[in-house]
Amino acid sequence: MYSMTGYGKGTYKNENAEVSCEIRTVNNRYLDLSLKMPRQFFAYEAELKELVKEKITRGHAEIGVVYKDKRDKSVSFSVNLPLAKAYAKAAGELKTAVPEAENDLTVSALMRLPDVLSAEESEEDEHAIDAVKEALKAALANLNAMREKEGEKLKADMLSRVDTVERLVGDIAVRAPLVAEDYRKKLKARIEEALNGAAYDETRLLTEVAVFTDKCNIDEELTRLRSHIAQFRAICEEKVVGRKLDFLVQEFNREANTSCSKSNDALLTKTGLALKNEIEKIREQVQNVE
Repeated sequence: MYSMTGYGKGTYKNENAEVSCEIRTVNNRYLDLSLKMPRQFFAYEAELKELVKEKITRGHAEIGVVYKDKRDKSVSFSVNLPLAKAYAKAAGELKTAVPEAENDLTVSALMRLPDVLSAEESEEDEHAIDAVKEALKAALANLNAMREKEGEKLKADMLSRVDTVERLVGDIAVRAPLVAEDYRKKLKARIEEALNGAAYDETRLLTEVAVFTDKCNIDEELTRLRSHIAQFRAICEEKVVGRKLDFLVQEFNREANTSCSKSNDALLTKTGLALKNEIEKIREQVQNVE
């Protein structure tokens, strides 16, 4: 199990380059990647994102790449002679128009004028992207090591809460069969009090109790809750569990809500509310899991 929150850094060095890659991830319902890197690698963005998708399936990830070229690059300059001559001609014409002005245009001054000189560096290293990939892989490995460690803590917390859910379901299962009997006793007492000892139809009383018992029966809900508990524990042993647990917790809530609405008993309602509260805590933790 992985947490969606984590940080990883990877570096790679060879004789030509030095690359550093950092990844930060936070919670998000879907996978959202933000990649910042030097312009020379823009053409490889899709390829790099595919590497990330192999290791991350959900969450928002910010990825930063820093690349340092260690090669001794040869640099040559090209001269725009037509432009240089145009600058010199303009300077001569200006001197002619304004004789008192001194024409101090020198070669060094001409070289500093815009677009007269342009630098031409050697070609980019065609293997530079391989260095970036290696740094990215190292960062992903470190990120997932951290996310897995955090995921184990989340798993332990959720499983402990599932134990509490199981205990509360057990309490409800013990109390539920007694609700109908308590109702029968209270209804009988009210009838006898109202009739002041007069005879009444016992069959009508039993019919009323049977209808009440059917309305407040939660055996199906308890069976499904026990099934959900077993499924939750099994899913927690998998690696990527977020969406499955998300759906399962919704089912937990559905059965808990139905049980509370059918309880017709103060003690059952109290236990049911405690159950819903524990399920909500599990739901909050599931939002942190990939």
